[in-house]
Amino acid sequence: MSSIKNNKLQLVLMWVLLTSVLLGIVALLPVGDKVEASAEIKAAPMTAEDPQITSAALLSNQKSNKEPAPELLSEPVSETASTASVDSAIPVATDLTYDPESPLYDANAQGATVTESAVASIAAELAKAYPKTINYVIQKGDTLGAIFAQLDLSQTSLYQILEVDLNVLALDSIKPGQTLVFTEFEGELTRLELQISLAHQVVYKRSGDNGFEFEQITLDGEWREHSYIGKVEYSFAGSAKTAGLSLFEAQFIASLLKDKINFSRDLRSGDTFKVLVSRQYIGDERTGENRIDAVSINNRSRNISAYLYEGAYYDEAGLSIERAFVRRPVSSKYRISSSFNPNRTHPVTGLLRPHNGTDFAVPIGTPIYATGDGVVSRVLNHKYAGLYIEISNGQTYRTRFLHLSKVLVKKGQRIKRGQKIALSGNSGRTTGAHLHYELHMRGRAVNAMTADIPIATAIEKKQQAAFKLALSNYHAAWKES
Repeated sequence: MSSIKNNKLQLVLMWVLLTSVLLGIVALLPVGDKVEASAEIKAAPMTAEDPQITSAALLSNQKSNKEPAPELLSEPVSETASTASVDSAIPVATDLTYDPESPLYDANAQGATVTESAVASIAAELAKAYPKTINYVIQKGDTLGAIFAQLDLSQTSLYQILEVDLNVLALDSIKPGQTLVFTEFEGELTRLELQISLAHQVVYKRSGDNGFEFEQITLDGEWREHSYIGKVEYSFAGSAKTAGLSLFEAQFIASLLKDKINFSRDLRSGDTFKVLVSRQYIGDERTGENRIDAVSINNRSRNISAYLYEGAYYDEAGLSIERAFVRRPVSSKYRISSSFNPNRTHPVTGLLRPHNGTDFAVPIGTPIYATGDGVVSRVLNHKYAGLYIEISNGQTYRTRFLHLSKVLVKKGQRIKRGQKIALSGNSGRTTGAHLHYELHMRGRAVNAMTADIPIATAIEKKQQAAFKLALSNYHAAWKES
């Protein structure tokens, strides 16, 4: 019934627009042409409810000497005519059939009339039948709840989106400059898009009345290699910036090689360095994503180097720069209660609810250990994920630990593989005490129990030839630059 009513309203509004435009055109025509057209018009009596009605036919009953020229009868007037040309009260044919419940009906008129307020009412009704999009650029200090309140969006929709965001936790770390795109239809939020960067978006779409599903959109774009060669003057960070590297890239290199060289004590003025950086582009625009591919530092008489190969860094001899991962964040005596399953559906709603991690059945207070070296990037309390930690394990990997009872580290802290970082708990929305552990590789969740992650300390023999080829390519890029 709703669609029938909307169709009727659209038909009536279209008729009003067509009539108003033709009235203006008719007023400009020569008198002779008007009389000649009159006979043509009267030959085709029609009603306003006829779906094939034309603007010219409607004018046939007008009590006026102004009528359109014959050439106007061949085509209906464009539907894009502006409503600004509608008069405040336009008389129409009295023999047309009207619905008294229609907003166009005026019981006090001699004949039915169309008023500005009626047209505005119809326009408001029609506006609900089309999606409305709101682009919101996140500002410093914004929270998702405050944004929803500011835009007068449903708190129910907010909670439904946060529930599905448990599987990606993208909305927990919104940053100034990122964009949220809201789509409403008939007063209800139907879609939310978080634009993290040009190459990474997360989209939440309503699915029936049961809630939302999400989709991560990642574009490969084009990775372009840049070579930087410099000489140490005072500090490595300052010299790297002078050479063209960003402060973040300089800090990453210092962190990567911290076990090989003390950057504040061992580096000397005159030492040289070479760095290869790959930066991601969409078209000719940088996305902000980058990675360090290779580093070589000549520190007096010795060389310190690191080369990215298969997601991990190795020195010239093929020995791992970073400590390897371990599979489990808890003791082996605890069983897995729920495995990684990216295609899991909700048993009641049928909506896609991926399980992007591995659950361990552990009692509250069980020690949780870091599975790899890294830096704590988040310590947050989520409505559904509970108290959780995220660790950045280099440029390729991230690990997450959810539903904790106590956190033993803080954001920005550097931690080692095997270090105790938290105690398990039952926080957030759970059905019982457990640890939810996730491993992400290049932004995508992978199965931590089976993924091809660096758990060895050196390049295997069968990969040595490929590793040497990668090294020769890195050195060739430096030589070319």
